[in-house]
Amino acid sequence: MKAINAIRMGGVDVLPLVEGGKGVAVSNGETCGSWAAAGGVGTFSAVNADSYDADGRVIPQVYHGKTRRDRHEELVRYAIDGAITQAKRARDIAGPKGRIHANILWEMGGAERVARGMLEGAKGLINGITCGAGMPYRLADIARDYGVHYYPIVSSGRAFSALWKRAYHKTREWLGGVVYEDPWLAGGHNGLSNSENPKVPEDPYPRVLKLRQQMREFGLDDTPIIMAGGVWWLEEWEHWIDNPELGPIAFQFGTRPLLTQESPISDAWKQRLVTLKAGDVLLQPFSPTGFYSSAVRNEFLQELEDRNERQVAFTSEPIGDHLAEYGVGPRKRIVYVTPHDLARINHWEAEGFIEAMRTPDNTLIFVTPENAREILKDQVDCMGCLSQCRFSNWSQHEPEYSNGKKADPRSFCIQKTLQDVAHDGALEKNLMFAGHNAYRFGQDPFYSNGFVPSVKQLVERIMTGR
Repeated sequence: MKAINAIRMGGVDVLPLVEGGKGVAVSNGETCGSWAAAGGVGTFSAVNADSYDADGRVIPQVYHGKTRRDRHEELVRYAIDGAITQAKRARDIAGPKGRIHANILWEMGGAERVARGMLEGAKGLINGITCGAGMPYRLADIARDYGVHYYPIVSSGRAFSALWKRAYHKTREWLGGVVYEDPWLAGGHNGLSNSENPKVPEDPYPRVLKLRQQMREFGLDDTPIIMAGGVWWLEEWEHWIDNPELGPIAFQFGTRPLLTQESPISDAWKQRLVTLKAGDVLLQPFSPTGFYSSAVRNEFLQELEDRNERQVAFTSEPIGDHLAEYGVGPRKRIVYVTPHDLARINHWEAEGFIEAMRTPDNTLIFVTPENAREILKDQVDCMGCLSQCRFSNWSQHEPEYSNGKKADPRSFCIQKTLQDVAHDGALEKNLMFAGHNAYRFGQDPFYSNGFVPSVKQLVERIMTGR
């Protein structure tokens, strides 16, 4: 195994090991500070991070506003306060020389306001800001204004080229590195383009090589690329290390830090990780962001899959094969479906899925009355956690605060489920993000006999390459 040496990143020498940011209270100040103290780059999530009361207990993020706009303002305040809290905690643990990064999602509600509020309130504590889930053109301006380095997350050289030509070329001195997030292997939201097949993974090497070639055209030969997604043992990536074709490379670990002593997830979640088998993480299209995302298969995802299968197209007038009448809702408003689909509807209703809900695509989905009530309540309770949400039709842009489409019951409230699972909620009833290599917890001898390492022990193990 080649020696794993420090690389230059963000103006300093650090181990080429980066903690991946995991949103809503999963990558927090304790995990981040511990990773930085071990010599790598720690990352805490600034996506609605936790704050604490005087006794150190998590402050529940409860919303009192009567309108979505009012609740959105509450959410932004929670996010800023939580991010500042976690930045201070991380710095206390890492010490003055530890490298602390904050991770945000560009498509989260109030992303720029949260980033600026965090950096203003935690001046001198944060060294870098990582950002993906969208095209964060203004990330460079934010970083420059606060004197921190920025690390865009991309899944192709083409995406980085667009960011560079439109915005980043003006602030090249603050570009600390570029995160390549593999859209087939990484956990959480993934950057698959419309031309890429979610069921046909591509080898990351040629994709990262194209990214490096694109960066070299811009004079970024020495700017590190951070490989994210699918990294477990570094000996499997030995041909990437000190490879002149790729240039300086660091590796990001998002899933492995879940199973550490400092990780704030529940013991039940940690135990679930070591039972996963290959294929237990699903790349699925149900997120209200519109992105694909990777999460552990459970009852929550199964219900979404089933909900989307119980779906038929309809017309408001009899057209073509759509000749069979069907009454929707309490008033039984007539729409037209095909005779074949009417037979399917009768079968679903016999099984208890008697509530028909309209989608923006002129289809109906069929759910139980209980599920229908929950879906409608979650849509009404929306607090604007995304810049745009297809589930609730929220948009943060004035004056309508709507994306102009019908709310889509085929999706779900992502803020609700991520908050719940991060704070000891039922694992089968919530979304559990994970990378596709999570099944390796159960195969890696490092975790035998129920061993849960500290972050320091994990980093030391990763440094061996094995």
